[in-house]
Amino acid sequence: MPLEGQPARFAEPVDEERVRCRLCPHQCVITEGHVGRCGARGMREGQLRALTYGSYSSIALDPIEKKPLYHFSPGREILSIGGWGCNLACRYCQNHGISQHVESGRRLLPDDVLRLARGEPRSIGVAFTYNEPLVWFEFVMDCARLLREAGLAVVLVTNGFISPEPLAELVPWIDAANVDLKSFDESFYADLCSASLAPVMESIRRLCKGCHLEVTKLLVTGHGDPVADAENIARWLAQVISPETPLHLSRYFPRYRWHSPETSPEVLDEAFRAASQHLNYVYVGNAHRPGTTDTRCPDCGRALLERTGLGVRVAGLTTEATCDACGRSIPVRGMAW
Repeated sequence: MPLEGQPARFAEPVDEERVRCRLCPHQCVITEGHVGRCGARGMREGQLRALTYGSYSSIALDPIEKKPLYHFSPGREILSIGGWGCNLACRYCQNHGISQHVESGRRLLPDDVLRLARGEPRSIGVAFTYNEPLVWFEFVMDCARLLREAGLAVVLVTNGFISPEPLAELVPWIDAANVDLKSFDESFYADLCSASLAPVMESIRRLCKGCHLEVTKLLVTGHGDPVADAENIARWLAQVISPETPLHLSRYFPRYRWHSPETSPEVLDEAFRAASQHLNYVYVGNAHRPGTTDTRCPDCGRALLERTGLGVRVAGLTTEATCDACGRSIPVRGMAW
């Protein structure tokens, strides 16, 4: 019988009975028949295997704004594919049904993904999303090469918790990414996510140099001050990346193993104001807060892209990505009008 999955990259023998997975900072040491923290990579017959290669949980045609990406091909749609597993264990996970569980069954080959993407004339390409796509590294890489060669876009929605070497290999094949930056507080990562902050910060630095980048912060209640956390993230992005970096502040709801109350409208509004002191483009998602989803010119205040739900109306943004009132350049890629 064939082995499960495909040979996994970034494997290092420890001894005759153990192998180390170097894909992410956990550096899991795995023995025969077991898996790493992500549940997607394990040792079979002495070899590290990508057990979930091509095994998918969800496929849908989504508005690009749902990723969320507001400054990349606004108003367009993208074929979105999710797998199984995650290398974080967030106690509040909003998608724990697929991130904290691994199932097998339905599988795709990279050629299938390309065929599906080509068969959706409204789609600009493929987004790897829903669970954590980085634990699907080999499959994402194989698909990304085919998609890019076919002129289709490749998008990642990721937690950014990956080692530098595999990320450096992946970035040239990615057009846009949204990184879910859980917190700017190391104790938040340790207590609620079983991970650490520094590798995610490094991933953001690397991604912004190779592809279009947006960042999401879920305003989780019950651990620290979510408003101060959002402002600290915004300040760091402005100083280290760029004040032009779009930041999405998302409303949290109790899920999985975390039962603190949902984010209040007052906290959403306060976090929006605090982050907007540092970044030019801050948005509020998963909640209806008037005035927090439109893209406006930072210089003259002109409405450029007006959003209702996931729908987009072009107001004052030109095809050259400038404000039609004052001429300021706006960091939006892939206009279709």
